[in-house]
Amino acid sequence: EVSTEDPETAFCTLANREDLNPEEGSIYHCLYQFTRNEKLTETNKLRCDVCTQRHYGPKKNIKSEKKYVYTNAKKQMLISLAPPILTLHLKRFQQAGFNLRKVNRHIKFPEVIDLAPFCTVKCKNVAEGSRKVLYSLYGVVEHSGTMRSGHYTAYAKMRSMNNHLSDLVLRGQSPQALESEPVKGQWFHISDTHVQAVSTSKVLSSQAYLLFYERLL
Repeated sequence: EVSTEDPETAFCTLANREDLNPEEGSIYHCLYQFTRNEKLTETNKLRCDVCTQRHYGPKKNIKSEKKYVYTNAKKQMLISLAPPILTLHLKRFQQAGFNLRKVNRHIKFPEVIDLAPFCTVKCKNVAEGSRKVLYSLYGVVEHSGTMRSGHYTAYAKMRSMNNHLSDLVLRGQSPQALESEPVKGQWFHISDTHVQAVSTSKVLSSQAYLLFYERLL
């Protein structure tokens, strides 16, 4: 979807990104890098229809691709609609010559994450004046092994029903009550048919492949 935004607010976020100062090797740093402002120049210039019409007239007069006008531009991907369930998929491979190599580095992730620094200032389902978009961790998928073989296990939190989440899913309403603490519950480690209760610290030290968060605020 292409829309025309006020240049003064097009690249603004709900919370100041520059105040974040994310630690390298953290999920915040991954999100910061993924949503960073990019400059499109030289061979990556943007084809501008407005500039083209201004220079050559209506599109019907343009018969050659070479007649389009290309211009420098800025590009940034931000969240415009905060989801009830946030799923983060970590890239766990890298190119090594002609082969793919598994990335086993531990990525730090919190129990409660704030997406406000990565949401557009006009995020559709965030209460007016709010500067926080909070999510609580409830599930983790971990992979052990190599790119050729391995084993998937999961961590899941058994918890009470999240009424705010029901409002979001069933009625599309934004949460009203301010909550900044993770949803209380017991974590379990699941490996095939084996299920064992574990501590929160055990979960947060896992080699996450997929992270599942539910919206609090």
